[in-house]
Amino acid sequence: MFEICCIFNYPSHYRSCIYQLMEQKLDCDFFFGDIDKKSIKKMEYTVFQKKPVDFHTFRLGAFNWISGSVTLVFKHYKKYVLTGDILCISNWLILIFSKIAGKETYIWTHGWYGDETKGKIFLKKMFFGLSSGVFLYGDYAKNLMIKNGICTNKLHVVYNSMDYHHQLTVRNSLGTSSVFTDYFRNNYPVIIFSGRLNKEKKLELLIETHHRLYQLGYYYNIILIGDGTEMESLKKKVNALNMGRHFWFYGACYDENIIGDFYFQASICISPGNIGLTAIHSIMYGCPVITHSDFCKQGPEFEVIERGKTGEFFIYDDINSLISTIISWGLRHPQKKESLVKDCFRKVDEKYNPNYQIEVFKSVLIDKK
Repeated sequence: MFEICCIFNYPSHYRSCIYQLMEQKLDCDFFFGDIDKKSIKKMEYTVFQKKPVDFHTFRLGAFNWISGSVTLVFKHYKKYVLTGDILCISNWLILIFSKIAGKETYIWTHGWYGDETKGKIFLKKMFFGLSSGVFLYGDYAKNLMIKNGICTNKLHVVYNSMDYHHQLTVRNSLGTSSVFTDYFRNNYPVIIFSGRLNKEKKLELLIETHHRLYQLGYYYNIILIGDGTEMESLKKKVNALNMGRHFWFYGACYDENIIGDFYFQASICISPGNIGLTAIHSIMYGCPVITHSDFCKQGPEFEVIERGKTGEFFIYDDINSLISTIISWGLRHPQKKESLVKDCFRKVDEKYNPNYQIEVFKSVLIDKK
């Protein structure tokens, strides 16, 4: 087997599982930039058989450059997998030099959002056109790219995944617990959110929605797991509405056993802003998800939500739509039945896991004899 060179902008912790499989099944070498070192947890390199190489990422205004990465084109590698950042100048050079050298390049990317300007569309079509293929997080982006003239044969959907094998072990250990009734001292259904408490998540909308629901006679508790810039302002808003007894600001948590139990016991996960990996995380543990339907503002993971089965969508930034969606969901699912939980499990087990991803990578990157 040949070696594949993977050049990514950062070694995100949540990708440890798929990177291990890529090293084992595809004989990959890994090279990482450090562009996101302040906001995303870095993976432990002890999971690799061959230690990855760290490169420094220089910022050049809106652009960036992964130092040392371009020289890899002139090494023995036959195929390259790159992060799909069109503002990374070094990636452009790798694509160009590889094309000249007759080497294959693949871009692992969000692809298309649906709100691109004419200038960005032009750049993306050039960028993806230089590659041998594109690995995408979802079918939504694939369909948009086809509409914009990208050859369908170049597009391969790998979805996304987290630390699936560890999470599966946690999931198999879960059962009914009294964690929420013990804390809240009531039996109201629980809404959960886990992630960064920042403006992009629009959690003030969730707090106002909770208050309006309470006035209408629909009672819920809410647990917010995570930390962030909006923590204190969110607490103040809750206290101003005199709703503190129905809120649990748990804070940051990285213990998968605790997070898994919270999701499993909760009735619904709600993310009023963009959803991202939270959707996979929640549905992995049998907790359906409600988020907004403006997909060009969403992370690609919104596709794990199957209307009526693993969650629902409301109109972006529309509190009345969110309220009616929660009420409708609660009327249809007054209890989180086993069939609903199994629908959630199935969605992740079928596609949103590293086992599925590695098979897609193998089908594209390993030459057929």
